[in-house]
Amino acid sequence: MNAPLYNKDILRLAASIPHHARLPQPQASVEKRSPVCGSRIIADVQMADGRVADIGLDVKACALGQASASLMAAQAIGMSADELADARDRLTAYLTGDSEDLDFWPGLAVLAPARGYPARHASIRLGFEAIAEAARLADA
Repeated sequence: MNAPLYNKDILRLAASIPHHARLPQPQASVEKRSPVCGSRIIADVQMADGRVADIGLDVKACALGQASASLMAAQAIGMSADELADARDRLTAYLTGDSEDLDFWPGLAVLAPARGYPARHASIRLGFEAIAEAARLADA
């Protein structure tokens, strides 16, 4: 691998997570944990007309998990639960080697060096999994 696992772009994303505060009255909240490293993300969601209207996050994760949550949170508002589930599934497919596509979500290429580190995949998926599930529950 030519790119370092932790670089300035990942660290910058990790330090600037949007919507990094819990919502006072979410329609749904989901907590996801990585059993491998102990990373944890709680996602709160408000939906309107079948789309994410607001999100709030509590992120306690490694830099890769924080960077991934930052990328997810930057684009999630305005998306449907189905669109978020599709992004979650496509990220998983990329990390496991079942797909080469990272163009489905802006900025994900910064996480490409982590693909070769399966122990980091669960943390990287946390934000995508938590927000997708919270949106599904809030939209039900």
